Amino acid sequence: MDRHDSILINDCLIQIFTFLTEEDLISASSVCKDWYEAAETPWLWRRKCLQRWSFCNLAVLGSEHVTHSWKRYFLRRSHLEAKMAKGQSGGYTCKSLRGHTGRVVGLVYLQRNSSQAPELSDSCATVCSASADGTVRAWNIQMSGALLWCSPLQSPLTEIVSDELCELVITADSTGVIKTWQSQTGQEQASFSTASPHCTLLQYNINNDWFLSVGTSQGSLCTLADSSLTKKSSIMVCDTFKVNILLVSPDKKWIVAGTKDNSDLSPKVIYTESLTHPSEDEDPLCQSVPVTGCQAAVFIPTQPSRLAIVHHSQPSNNKALTVFDVSIRKTRYKSEIQVQQVESFPLTLNTWSPNILLEARDSNCLVLAADKELWVYSLKGALLASFKEHTMPISSICLDSFRVVTASQDLSLRVLTWKNDRDHGLTLESRYHLLGGSHTMSRGFTHVACDYSSIVASTEGKDGKDVLKAYSFTC
Repeated sequence: MDRHDSILINDCLIQIFTFLTEEDLISASSVCKDWYEAAETPWLWRRKCLQRWSFCNLAVLGSEHVTHSWKRYFLRRSHLEAKMAKGQSGGYTCKSLRGHTGRVVGLVYLQRNSSQAPELSDSCATVCSASADGTVRAWNIQMSGALLWCSPLQSPLTEIVSDELCELVITADSTGVIKTWQSQTGQEQASFSTASPHCTLLQYNINNDWFLSVGTSQGSLCTLADSSLTKKSSIMVCDTFKVNILLVSPDKKWIVAGTKDNSDLSPKVIYTESLTHPSEDEDPLCQSVPVTGCQAAVFIPTQPSRLAIVHHSQPSNNKALTVFDVSIRKTRYKSEIQVQQVESFPLTLNTWSPNILLEARDSNCLVLAADKELWVYSLKGALLASFKEHTMPISSICLDSFRVVTASQDLSLRVLTWKNDRDHGLTLESRYHLLGGSHTMSRGFTHVACDYSSIVASTEGKDGKDVLKAYSFTC
């Protein structure tokens, strides 16, 4: 057999091996030298990686030139996902992070380890928690659960977010003071006073420019720029009612602001540029969404101008979910925001449910939680899946491209993973639950967040001292 015949046979083998599973491919590599060389081809494993995951961060395994790194990436990520999907004892560690002497009002991941850029090696994932005890605390959750830093004591905190690059932590306290903290050291960077006892925070970047929009208890929306928190604009959204709905579109072109506290008011869509670069002669470009009594809202991640809203349905006063497309219409003399309804369907929710949670997975998958139940809907209103596994109300949910985690007052976390159903497309499959301790010590979970390889949730202590529970999965 000459050299050209050998190359031809190898190319044919590689093409045939594209139809094999990873288990069969590994078995085939032990048959003979030719099969081994074909089965170890980096292109083959790269193809498998990109077929299974939309994004692969090969850098977590070192240089792209490392031999067989695509195979190593595929096997390690598959192994980690299998452990997270099963949730068996020994597949994860659980740590209790104690130190707060008050209620935890929120928690955020600092180091980026998302499903879009997973870290497959033992990492030092860091989570920041804010508490009514007036402190921000940073924790190393992956290795030791150690406290990394604690901010100086201040008024009770009410809100916490991190910026897009995870370089800063932003908090609001009960006196309306907004502060930014350096994420690695906890050093205070800037401060701004809103004089509002409760603030809703939204951070976003536009063309490398840093912005923070703050919803106040008086119903206004204040936009700050740069890490120095310089005021850029202010607009009234819902006079005398607290702004507690605040989100930005994936392309950062639109901001939605509104209140859950008045069933007669409509949320508003605001053109972001008119907040970040206001004109002295014109008011910010703003348009009411044609629904009232907004309870939850989310932008569709793959369609940045598409907005889904859960709201009151007239005249029955039940709930409905309506999907809108947002656009801007420019004429010779002015520009107008247009909000056009795309779909609308009724929801069978208890009207007294105080906490409705809404998230979007992709272009056609909405996840809705209320009371003890979780539903998965298509954008056209088809019910794809429903779950009633909690015995007490769901308090928080966390969603990524691999799983959904629900936290409940019953002191359990339920883990569900995404799957592609032949008939219904993308849907959820219930996997397992994680327990948070004893009801003699705690009243249940209040907040949950997750990255690619860990889950962190806060439990409300009966003694007033909340505790963080960190569940870490490792290869």
